Amino acid sequence: MRRQLWMAITPGPLRTRVVVMDDAGRNVLQARLPHGPRHPQALQRLSEAVALWCGGALTPLRVVLAVEGPEAFCVTRRWFAAFEHLTRRPLYQIEFVPALPPPDDEAGFADVRQMLRARMGRG
Repeated sequence: MRRQLWMAITPGPLRTRVVVMDDAGRNVLQARLPHGPRHPQALQRLSEAVALWCGGALTPLRVVLAVEGPEAFCVTRRWFAAFEHLTRRPLYQIEFVPALPPPDDEAGFADVRQMLRARMGRG
């Protein structure tokens, strides 16, 4: 049986934090990236790459994107352009959730893991 993989993406004022976990809540990957994608297809390609690298094509990667609201990404062109390329793909599914409050330590990932575990429980 294939394990379900989950990826949380939480854009911050300076960096975007990414956490990938399996359905047992174990970290598979965590990263700090620049605030916004440099290419409109970056989010799509990152999702596809993680899905192929970690899970294969049998179980789609569940992507959770933490945002303030529908208009949140209009303030930066990089994020706005990325949304043009988000469609349902067989390798991943993206859902939008409320943004996390700014962390005390942007280098940490505990809040992102906690948010992702909450989404994982909802399936």
